[in-house]
Amino acid sequence: MTAVHVAASASAGGTGGWPADDAAWLARTVELAVANVAAGGGPFGAVVVQAGRLVAEGANSVTRDNDPTAHAEVNAVRAAGRALGTFDLGGTTLYSSCEPCPLCLSAALWARIDRVVFAADRTDAARAGFDDDEFYARFATGRSSWELPRVTERRIATATLPFERWSVHAARVEY
Repeated sequence: MTAVHVAASASAGGTGGWPADDAAWLARTVELAVANVAAGGGPFGAVVVQAGRLVAEGANSVTRDNDPTAHAEVNAVRAAGRALGTFDLGGTTLYSSCEPCPLCLSAALWARIDRVVFAADRTDAARAGFDDDEFYARFATGRSSWELPRVTERRIATATLPFERWSVHAARVEY
């Protein structure tokens, strides 16, 4: 799995060594987020770009879809996979109106996205009531100390069977 470079945006115009189009793509994510708020959704927008061209857009639809995973970045990544016909989004950049939460950053990692660039940061989100610090703190501690959800391994005899079958399955698609 390739590493994802996460970059806070520089000021408009590509200053600070960032590509000039970063500011334009970030502006689009903010437009999506603002429009989504007006439509009753959450204040987050995201786009996936490849070679300077828009692949997909996404906005937060958690409350509309009753889907706690329907974050803007996840929606954009899902749409990009469909648009490109692949689960491997290497060669793309994910732009987000806000610093991706652990769920969204994990989606970018699994998708093998090359770069993640965001506008507002987690402290900006926290001031609006979206505080991910609890998750970052939880991940910094051992699972045994977590109150909810409690994550516990209960090993059964067939626990590794799916992986054993996967390893010898002739038609598997590596990812």
